[in-house]
Amino acid sequence: MVTIIHANIITPDRVIEDGMLTFDNGRITDVQERTVADRGVQGGEVWDAQGHFLSPGFIDIHVHGGGGADFMDNDVDAFLQVAQTHARYGTTAMLPTTLTSGKKELWDTFAVYEQALKKNTQGAEFLGLHLEGPYFAMNQRGAQDPKYIRNPDPDEYRPIIKQYGHLIARWSAAPELPGADAFGKAVTDAGILLALAHTDALYDDILRGLDSGYRLATHLYSGMSGMTRKNAYRYAGTIESCLVLDEIDVEIIADAVHLPDPFLKLILKAKGVDRITLITDAMRAAGMPEGESILGGRETGLPVIVEDGVAKLPDRSSFAGSVATADRLLRTMLATGVVNLHDAVKMLTLNPAKLLRLAHERGHIAKGMRADLVLFDENITIKKTILAGHTIYSA
Repeated sequence: MVTIIHANIITPDRVIEDGMLTFDNGRITDVQERTVADRGVQGGEVWDAQGHFLSPGFIDIHVHGGGGADFMDNDVDAFLQVAQTHARYGTTAMLPTTLTSGKKELWDTFAVYEQALKKNTQGAEFLGLHLEGPYFAMNQRGAQDPKYIRNPDPDEYRPIIKQYGHLIARWSAAPELPGADAFGKAVTDAGILLALAHTDALYDDILRGLDSGYRLATHLYSGMSGMTRKNAYRYAGTIESCLVLDEIDVEIIADAVHLPDPFLKLILKAKGVDRITLITDAMRAAGMPEGESILGGRETGLPVIVEDGVAKLPDRSSFAGSVATADRLLRTMLATGVVNLHDAVKMLTLNPAKLLRLAHERGHIAKGMRADLVLFDENITIKKTILAGHTIYSA
């Protein structure tokens, strides 16, 4: 049993100042409104938070790599390195995310992931794979390798779902492609979160996609169409459709580069705090010095340059990936001046937990919840990361 005293405890609707929290056997057993010195602690360890903030563990539902490793390396050690790297920045759970790839590489990823699940004891927990692609619009591929982009193929995705559906937490695809409706229904029928991504979809495509189960916009503004004209008439693109449709949640790369301040404020105004999830979308260079790196697997990835806090294609014509960590996301949102700390934290904890249907045990601090916790100071510098009651990082 551990009792944390003198903590500013972040809940979904407020910050409990000078609070006290106890956890035992991986679960929160008590949350007190304030630390009372004469109450005493009934056994176990006592940690003095010294006025730092105590938050639920951060949940990153879109992350490719970090610490010099990428999930597309298809190597168990790479999976573990990414998990341990992001734990240093407050992430307690994540969805390892793929890039578009060949069929053999994709199947290899499932086998490696199963092995990594058993060995991941010191890093952020894996909650299931996020398959980003390969069913994308070529015009919106971004830094995805075009040679692997293809339309939904039932001969490909049905065997994947049958054999490995239990390992897949979400799948991102373009809803306007031929076969996307049948693909979407197959994915949602398997209980997998379906997201739209790298897409040229217009408003009517999105409406049809809702019927197939598309409920989340992958990295809003990145890899998706905006307003377009046809024969002088204006049509709402993916961006406008996702902003206006209440049925669509959005995830955003809040690194202050992919989405400058005015965009963040617009998204907050249009969607509201409860429909926004913060993601890193981090590639292998997250947590590493700037310079040359690789987007994707070591053998098959694309060379990139990391500078100015973001990865770019070598000719600097396009961004090629984020190098954000979860703490940076919070600092960026707070810098907008229009969101408070507990709301910013909600977008990185409770909101993703709801999307994954895990809010009954993760994403907020309350008695009975998992003891996935992060302790940080007023600058969002991480002091301690706790997963199911076990410390996986301590500064």
